[in-house]
Amino acid sequence: MRKIFSCILVFVFLSFSCFSEGKQEKPLHTINVSYVKSPFNLPQIIMKERGMLESAFSDRGIEVRFHGIESGAQQAQAMAAGSLDIGGVMNTTSVLLSVSAGNDVRIISGFSRPEKVFAIASADQSITGIRDLEGKKVAGPKGTVLHQLLIAALESKGLEITDIEFLQMSIPQASTAMLAGHIDAALLAGSVLIQAQNSGARIVATAEGFVRPKLVIAARGAFLDAHGEAVALYLQTHREALEWMRANENEALRIGAAEQGISREEARTLYEWTNFTDTLSPEDLSTMKDDIKFMLGNGMLAKEINPESCIAGFALP
Repeated sequence: MRKIFSCILVFVFLSFSCFSEGKQEKPLHTINVSYVKSPFNLPQIIMKERGMLESAFSDRGIEVRFHGIESGAQQAQAMAAGSLDIGGVMNTTSVLLSVSAGNDVRIISGFSRPEKVFAIASADQSITGIRDLEGKKVAGPKGTVLHQLLIAALESKGLEITDIEFLQMSIPQASTAMLAGHIDAALLAGSVLIQAQNSGARIVATAEGFVRPKLVIAARGAFLDAHGEAVALYLQTHREALEWMRANENEALRIGAAEQGISREEARTLYEWTNFTDTLSPEDLSTMKDDIKFMLGNGMLAKEINPESCIAGFALP
């Protein structure tokens, strides 16, 4: 880990040196970071609740400002506007869309691969498998990994999205509509999925085997170029939070459960479902290419882009 961090520091120092020749760097007094607790982003919850980031930056006279922005798309918009420096937890789809729109957003680290956290759920007892969705009303957030999961699951049974009635809803709205019987199935994630199960819903399929959700940490390109050492310190603090979480699992779950308003047992389930990481893998890059194909096929991207253009050089193995 120390070796990885040293490599990052070397990279950002070189980036800073090249950048400073073309533009005078402004002193950094404040760092703006998104705070994203859903679906179950325990390392970031711990980092914020224990004041780890504030402690890391206080010696440098830098104020940390957390912004509660759950949506990856909204984080990307905030970075494009210059009001957000680091996206604490973003999905790769949002990064790809932002880059395709001409914004300089770069992935600086992996965060998690929560395949079991994203699911298709139903409270209809007659729906026990994907094929049973044919002709049914299914709701969830369009243009997301959940949307991608639905299409991949349908295709695995020879069905298309046109074989169901797909309705745009947020995750909480879809869960409420499903439990009320207004729709037949919903695209859910995290604690909302757990709560739906507690209310009688069952999981029809998770992302496992269909798509590979990738949550990452991203930075505004100009911020990375000008303040690479600050980015490296953020990543070091994230890794320290990850290590603390693993060394103090019971206390970490207590903190996560309290922040999300769920039981300790439910927090443990989400913890076991979520594959936390601090790296990107070759498979992550490969599946980003699959994501791009999905977005092209569904009119979300006008043209193909190179996923490596969205990733900081030091983030790749």
